[in-house]
Amino acid sequence: MNRLPVRRPAVAGLFYPDRPDRMRAELAQLTKDAVPKTSARAVVVPHAGWRYSGRVAGEVYGRVKVPRLAVILGPNHTGLGPRGSVMARGRWALPGGEVGVGEELARAILAGSRVLAEDELAHAREHAVEVQLPFLLRLQPEIAFVPITLMGSDLGFCMAVGHALAAAVASAGEPVLLVCSTDLNHYEPQAVSNRKDRLAIDAMLTLEPERLHATVREHGISMCGAAPAVAMLAALRELGPAGAELARYETSGDVSGDYDRVASASPLARRSLPDELCLLFSEAACGWRRPDGWSRRSA
Repeated sequence: MNRLPVRRPAVAGLFYPDRPDRMRAELAQLTKDAVPKTSARAVVVPHAGWRYSGRVAGEVYGRVKVPRLAVILGPNHTGLGPRGSVMARGRWALPGGEVGVGEELARAILAGSRVLAEDELAHAREHAVEVQLPFLLRLQPEIAFVPITLMGSDLGFCMAVGHALAAAVASAGEPVLLVCSTDLNHYEPQAVSNRKDRLAIDAMLTLEPERLHATVREHGISMCGAAPAVAMLAALRELGPAGAELARYETSGDVSGDYDRVASASPLARRSLPDELCLLFSEAACGWRRPDGWSRRSA
């Protein structure tokens, strides 16, 4: 009998604490539990070290009901493995605990895709998925998840990933949370990043994958998780009506005080619309809200 693989932490002690007690204490500080919780179809959360991204990620995780199943989509920073990698079996170890891979859901995603492959190598040293797991485990101790790492970025590839996701989620028989792990623009002055980030966020708020893909390319936005975000939007479109709300926006400069070279973090909660509330909920959910109170309708 083949033993199930256990993926060991790659960035514990670097991106987040490697001691269970310190990790739990930091999670408690970062996660602001809102009441009532939102039933989200998907969230977009950052993946830098918790010093920079933790309070932004905690803001959105604290607002959503985390179901038993999740899919985490992240970029491939290491160059290892295939263009689209799914780890379909085993467990991921964390300081003081483990999270199991949802094998049935993973197999369903793979069965519906010609662009994704079963693979463990791409996940071995990748941080984008790993840094999300402690938040999810804290909020849902019974969680199982499917890790997907994307290196391809062309529109057809992303749309195909989204189609496979939508089909598997629709047939899962229970709620599945899609988690897109991405930062926004990297290593440019604050004013430049703010402008580019706003373009990317506006595109995401329209829930149009083609618009986000075109915006990132046309404006040179160094959004490392653009492909996962486009794939997520494609899946959401197939799954039915949804609205989007900006929960919080920050850059690394807001934490470090260095505004010359910043990276940006912006979580979005994507909420399913019950039929009876669709017309009332869509307008409020599609507002673009910034911390300074400025808001406008998304296009």
